[in-house]
Amino acid sequence: MAEHEKQVGIELYSKLREKMKDSFSSEDMAVIDKAFNVANEAHGNQLRKSGEPYIIHPIAVAEILFDELGMDMPSISAALLHDVVEDTNYTIEEINGLFGSEIALLVDGVTKINRMQISSKEEQQAESLRKMFIATAKDVRVMLLKLADRLHNMRTLSSLPHDKQIYISNETLSIY
Repeated sequence: MAEHEKQVGIELYSKLREKMKDSFSSEDMAVIDKAFNVANEAHGNQLRKSGEPYIIHPIAVAEILFDELGMDMPSISAALLHDVVEDTNYTIEEINGLFGSEIALLVDGVTKINRMQISSKEEQQAESLRKMFIATAKDVRVMLLKLADRLHNMRTLSSLPHDKQIYISNETLSIY
């Protein structure tokens, strides 16, 4: 990945940080900054299907949670970290050690939802999955984080092949 592409993520995060700095204490901002730095390092040279640096996705999810839902520091931090366990060598235990149990719980909850496989498009199964998500989420913020994740993915569907766009759109309509 070119230096310019790495700079894109840093610039996007800087803009988000500027918006957040008056809403959070310096201690909270230090945790959010640490989450960004871990995610940015962990995602390294990963690219999205669009060819953009992967880090733009967690930043966008964090921005949705902050701008549109006014979420708290653990939620914003978890948004930045939400794909680290699933897509990199980090473990949930390492996230817990670095950020504590509250942020680790949120990251782990989203990771578990992401790993669920949908094998049928039947309405009854979709309803069962909805109930399971709600019943198994130990914190409603997990669901809000997952919905923000899905929202950003829906906003960026154009970079995927048409058949994948249709599949993801139908899955979103059925489950989310």
